[in-house]
This record gives sequence, structure tokens and C-alpha cells, in this order.
Amino acid sequence: MQMNFQIGKSGVNEGVIESLKLGFKTHKVIKISVLKSLAPDKKKVKIIADEIAGKLGRNYKHVIVGFTIVMRK
Repeated sequence: MQMNFQIGKSGVNEGVIESLKLGFKTHKVIKISVLKSLAPDKKKVKIIADEIAGKLGRNYKHVIVGFTIVMRK
């Protein structure tokens, strides 16, 4: 079971991290779409993915597919 999530201009803030933590209580996989207004290239998507993983903790893994981050618990 997976959940879809979007990150826009406001970027990765405490609200985003809290929403992801709540999502992981009921889902094992969350697909995070990064809008191009936040990350115009894939290098920036990798930086955002690493930032999210760092804030969530080490029990989470991620894979980047285009402008989508697939996070697993």
C-alpha cells in the first residue's frame, strides 16, 4: 500500500516531515513528487531526498525516479 505526496515551493519544512511521519504510520511506501518550481534539475531532487531521509531517521530508504522520491520504511 502506498501514499502519494507533493512538495512545492515551500520546500522541506517541519509540516512536511510531520505529515510524512503520520503517513508512515499506515503506509510502508510513500511517493513524493517534487515540483519543478522547487527542484529544476535532478541534482536538487537528490539533495531534497537526502534532507528528508536525514530528518526522518535512518530506518528509511529512498530511490529517486525522475522528479519523484520513493521512500520506504
